Amino acid sequence: MSTKVKKAVIYVEWQDRSREPKKIDVQYNPTEFSLDKQVTLGEVAIPGLDAPVQQYVRGNAEKMTLDLFFDTTEHGMGAGAVSVTTETDKIYQLIKIEPERHAPPILTFVWSDQFPGASIGGAPGNVAGAAAKAITSAVAGAVSAAVDAAVSATGAIGAAALALAGPALGNQRRNGFRCVMESIKQKFTLFSPDGVPLRATLSITLREYKTLNDQLEQLNLSSPDRTHAHVLMQTDSLSGVAHRYYERPADWRTIADHNGIDDPRRLRIGQMLEVPRIS
Repeated sequence: MSTKVKKAVIYVEWQDRSREPKKIDVQYNPTEFSLDKQVTLGEVAIPGLDAPVQQYVRGNAEKMTLDLFFDTTEHGMGAGAVSVTTETDKIYQLIKIEPERHAPPILTFVWSDQFPGASIGGAPGNVAGAAAKAITSAVAGAVSAAVDAAVSATGAIGAAALALAGPALGNQRRNGFRCVMESIKQKFTLFSPDGVPLRATLSITLREYKTLNDQLEQLNLSSPDRTHAHVLMQTDSLSGVAHRYYERPADWRTIADHNGIDDPRRLRIGQMLEVPRIS
């Protein structure tokens, strides 16, 4: 019983929407590819410390590199040979400037729905996943009800699982790599007697492409001027929670008053706190 191999595809977002092709199937799937993601960090030197404090500055564009192989020898190597450039030029044109856009086209590399990054934000285990899903779907005014539903649905350890779920990173999941072509190197390795190229390897580098609106929607950045939900863990204190969301530990009383907590030393593990916005 034969199984059909799924081909990797490059989708092309031409500025001129009537232009073809909009979808390019690679002739042979790559045997490997690499992804390189880095961030820029700033160092804050403080006298007397063992090491400088690291300050996140920004992320850098991710890069994907891969080799694509092409071969047209199946059409013969004699007078009727077909040039491999009939295949490679489909890829090579993707680094060329579109007249309407004044830049090369935007691309998306897709191979399968399990592309690296497809599981970003996944909580550890089914219990935590169900709890995180309930919290994610909650609005600020209904957080407590959502937690009760999550704990009820996941059993006695539901509250603990909420703490394990971590930040909501689900918006940053992906099933492909949206990008522009940064570089391409063509290597032709076989020719017909008439000099027609018949075999080639293309080494390409793709650079991540995201618009400002795309990033703001995906990151869903948290700010002190928004209401937050926090599940108390055994090591938590109100001053610690205030530091996490406000960067001002002394504002713990704002959280205590908002949640009707009289004694900040007696906190219930698994309790959901609403961390109110501050201006």
